[in-house]
Order: sequence, then structure tokens, then C-alpha cells
Amino acid sequence: MAGRSAQVASEQVAEGQGDSGVLPPPRSLDAIDQDILRMLQADGRASIRSVADRVHVSRANAYARINRLVEDGVIRGFGARVDHQRAGQGTSAYITLKIVQNSWRTVREELRQLPGASHIALVGGDFDVLLLVHVSDNRSLRELVLTRLQAIPQVLSTRTLLVFEEEDLEPQG
Repeated sequence: MAGRSAQVASEQVAEGQGDSGVLPPPRSLDAIDQDILRMLQADGRASIRSVADRVHVSRANAYARINRLVEDGVIRGFGARVDHQRAGQGTSAYITLKIVQNSWRTVREELRQLPGASHIALVGGDFDVLLLVHVSDNRSLRELVLTRLQAIPQVLSTRTLLVFEEEDLEPQG
């Protein structure tokens, strides 16, 4: 059944099965686990049969390994890689933010609510937060930065880096 591994695992992630809020300590991943991860990163819809065949284990073993990777939090979910231009989000930008000390959790929650927010990182260096956004056009970007971001009380300053061209790197393997 095509996509069964992704379907089962994504249902478990969505339903929070096995998630009491506390993940087990990280386990070391063997070569088979690494191969499974590379395969699912390249094709999250891969069937249990194709995963098992590719890594040379039984279907039961492949299924158990994928479930363990989900339960351990190694696999956080399954999704589609989107061409933002074709999806009507033709403007992308990295926005750096300087924030009030010790306000990361509050700011992170505000940033999660922003339309088009794609990636948020707390970083070290000349700024505190790096935010990647994908929006429809420059007018939407201006609105996001000048109205939404700068209205967050803990945001001290922003700098916008317009993306001219981007490419998601495919997993090696």
C-alpha cells in the first residue's frame, strides 16, 4: 500500500500517540535507521514494502523502526515540499530580530502566529532571532514587518533580507 508508512506515522503524530509530553532520551541510530530517514526525507509517501526492500529488512522490522523513530521524536511528521512561487507566495525574506533579553518564548509564540512564517530560530551573533517568511508580494512583506513584527513589544529592531532566489536542498543518499 503506497504511502502507508507516512500515513500511519503522521496519524500517530497528529493524534499524539505515545506522546506524554516527555520524549525518551535520544538513542543512537544505526545505519538502517539512517537509511530509512534518508529514504523518508526524499519520499515521505514511501510504502513500508519499499522501505523494507531498500534497507533489506522485513516489513515488520521496517514498520517497527519507523514507529520507534516517530515515538522517539526523531521523525516529527510528514509533509509536502512546496514551491512557494507556484503557491502564490512569490516573495520570501529572512528577517533578523533583536529582542528583549529573556523574551524568546513570548516572541516565539507571537512569531508562530504570523502569516507566512516558515522557520524561526534563536541564534547567537549580532541579532537574536532569524525568521523566514513566504508571502504573496512586497506589499504583504511590508505589512508583516512594519505592522505585525514591529508591534510586538519585545521586538527591539528588525532587518529584512529579501530573497532573490532560493532552492531547497534534497536529502543526500
